[in-house]
Amino acid sequence: MYMHPERQSLKTMFAFRFLGALARINQRRSSSSAATTIIKRSRRIKLAADASMASTVGTKRDWSRAVLRKLRNRSRPRTIPIRTKVSMAKRKRAFGGPQPELSQADKLRYLLPGGKAMDFCSLLDETASYIKCLTTQVQVMQKIADSLGL
Repeated sequence: MYMHPERQSLKTMFAFRFLGALARINQRRSSSSAATTIIKRSRRIKLAADASMASTVGTKRDWSRAVLRKLRNRSRPRTIPIRTKVSMAKRKRAFGGPQPELSQADKLRYLLPGGKAMDFCSLLDETASYIKCLTTQVQVMQKIADSLGL
């Protein structure tokens, strides 16, 4: 039965998108079971889950726009970075020098896609939305695994 997209639940919309992405991944499936092939396949599945989740939410959330932007930029050809001189202070910080203590909000900003530029109230609102979507993602993937007997 068809339901208008606004009436479908987040879980249903995510499930349809994710199952479609899994079907496309399975069409390209190779018969090899080498460890690198399994790792590449699991990465594709994770990217498909993230893309399905972000596209289900759309562009109304900052975190979903950040995920979609990241996925879009992955498909562009990459350029080789130019090596630059790194100051001794940066090297010390990168390799065991004293690290500044981050606040809880700053730690959260690093975990949330697109969170680095958010004010505190927006950060909390976006985090709640992101957690809700991650929970939905886990529930749908668990149902798929259970139905396949995995």
